[in-house]
Amino acid sequence: MPTNILMPALSPTMEKGNLSKWLKKEGDTIKAGDVIAEIETDKATMEVEAVDEGTLAKIMVAEGTADVPVNQVIAVIANEGEDVKAAAAGAGTSAPKLASAAKPQAAEAPAHAQSRPAAASASAPPAQASAQPVRTENPSIRTFASPLARRLAKEAGVDVGRIQGSGPHGRIIARDVEAARSGKGLRPAGAPAAAAATAGAPAPTIAPSMSDHQVRALFEDGSYEVVPHDGMRRTIAQRLTQSTQTIPHFFLTMDCNIGKLLDAREEINAAAPKDKDGKPAYKLSVNDFVIKALALALQRIPDANVSWTESGMLKHKHSDVGVAVAMPGGLITPIIRKAETKSLSAISTEMKDFATRARGRKLKPREYQGGTTAVSNLGMYGIKDFTAVINPPHATILAVGAGEERAIVKNGKIEAAQVMSVTLSCDHRAVDGALGAELIGAFKRLIENPVMMVV
Repeated sequence: MPTNILMPALSPTMEKGNLSKWLKKEGDTIKAGDVIAEIETDKATMEVEAVDEGTLAKIMVAEGTADVPVNQVIAVIANEGEDVKAAAAGAGTSAPKLASAAKPQAAEAPAHAQSRPAAASASAPPAQASAQPVRTENPSIRTFASPLARRLAKEAGVDVGRIQGSGPHGRIIARDVEAARSGKGLRPAGAPAAAAATAGAPAPTIAPSMSDHQVRALFEDGSYEVVPHDGMRRTIAQRLTQSTQTIPHFFLTMDCNIGKLLDAREEINAAAPKDKDGKPAYKLSVNDFVIKALALALQRIPDANVSWTESGMLKHKHSDVGVAVAMPGGLITPIIRKAETKSLSAISTEMKDFATRARGRKLKPREYQGGTTAVSNLGMYGIKDFTAVINPPHATILAVGAGEERAIVKNGKIEAAQVMSVTLSCDHRAVDGALGAELIGAFKRLIENPVMMVV
C-alpha cells in the first residue's frame, strides 16, 4: 500500500508552511533519511527527510506553494514492489507518514519566541486565523485550538474544552496539550472555556481595527501598490499586538559614558591575532560589550532574570540574550546562550555567524526560540533613544541608542564625553520598578567600566 507524505510540523506551534523546493522528482528512488524537500517557515528554511523507502510516485503540492497546512498530503511514495502508476493514481487514499525535519531539527517552541519587539525580534506562534473552533459539551461555548493541538488531544484522550490555552487570546496549542496530559492546565469539569480569573468580571474589549476596505477607501485608486504579507510579517504583527495588549510595559532610561569602552575596544581589536592574510581573528563591536554587560547584570540581579507564567515565576540560571537582527521582510532574534560565561571575542564570532545565517533564513529554531532577555540596537542608524516592545517569554528588553559626543558636567566643569542612552522595557508583572532600576544600574556600571566584565 503506498504511503502518503504529510506536511510536517517543524515546531510544536507550526500550523502552515511554504513548500519552497522539491529536491526529488517523481520516479526517483528514495531511501529513509534522504532529503526530499525544503520547507519554509516564517523564520527559516528547513530540509525535510523521508522516513520510508520507495519510489516517489506523485507530488501532490507543487514547489513554491505557500501556506500548506500541517498534515496535508504533499507527496505519495510507492513502497517496494508496488506499481508506481497505480500508487500515483490512488494518491491521497493511503496511510499517512510524517516526514521528519532534518537540517535543522525543530526545537521546542517558547511562548515568540519570538514576538518581535518593535525594533527587536520574533520566534513565533502561527497566525490566529488558522485556529478552528472546537465544540465542547456546551454548544454555546467555543474553544479555539490549533489543528496540531486538536490531534494531540484526541490521541491522548483529553477533552479539549477543559484545556487552558496559553496561545494568543487563549488559543490552545501543542504545549498546552502536553501540560494537560500531566494533569496541569486543566479546568475543572464543567468550567467554561472563557472563565475569567475574577469571577463575574466583564471581559475587556478591544476596539476593532479598520478593515482592508475601510483603509483602501481613504486613498485614491491607483495611488498605491498592494504588497501581500508574508508569514514573517504576519507573525511580527501578531506577536507585537499580543505583547502590547497582554504585557504591562514600563520603561527606564539611563545615559552611559562609554569612553572607557571605546578605548578598550580599540585596544583589544588592535591586539587581535591575525592569520597569514593579515585578517584579524575577531573585531569587537559596541554591541558585543552590550550583550556581555546585560548578561552579567542579570547574574548580579537574578530576580530580574525571570519569565512570567500564570502558575509561577521562572527564575533562570543563565543569561540567554537575544539580539535583534534585521533581515529582508522583518527581524529575527538569535540567542547567545549562557552569554555570561562567554568571552567578548566568542560573543562577537557567534553574532557574526548568526547575522549571516539569519539574513539567509538558515537559523535553526533552537537558535532563535526562547531566551531570557533581548537587546535591540538602533545606534548604527543614528537613533538617540527609543523603547522596544518586550518579546515573550522575556520580562525585559534593552533598547540601545547611538553613542555620541555630548557635554557633561564632571567635578563642576563642563566637558565632552561619549554618551550612549539605553532604555530598559520591563514586564511589570515580573519586574517591579525598583528591581528594573537595579538591573539597568548594574548594566550601567559594567558598560562604563568594561574591565569589570573580565573579572
